[in-house]
Amino acid sequence: MKISVELTCTPLQDEYEETIKNFILRVRASGLTVLENPLSTQVYGEYDEVMKMLKREIKDSLELVNAGIFTLKIVKTDRSAYIPSF
Repeated sequence: MKISVELTCTPLQDEYEETIKNFILRVRASGLTVLENPLSTQVYGEYDEVMKMLKREIKDSLELVNAGIFTLKIVKTDRSAYIPSF
């Protein structure tokens, strides 16, 4: 089953940029389709592959901070080719 995931990594600390950059670099290296914008990262692929990667990378990121938030939206379809029609 194909899915699309939009996620945001929010470390709750003053020095947050490096944590976010490292997370995004590891997600990019996953081999999955990854798109980014200034507010979130989108990952597209097969459910099991995406969730396996996210489980690992979210855990690794949370272990590097005292407190942090990950916000996820999951859609059951591959929306990577979406082009706004307006």
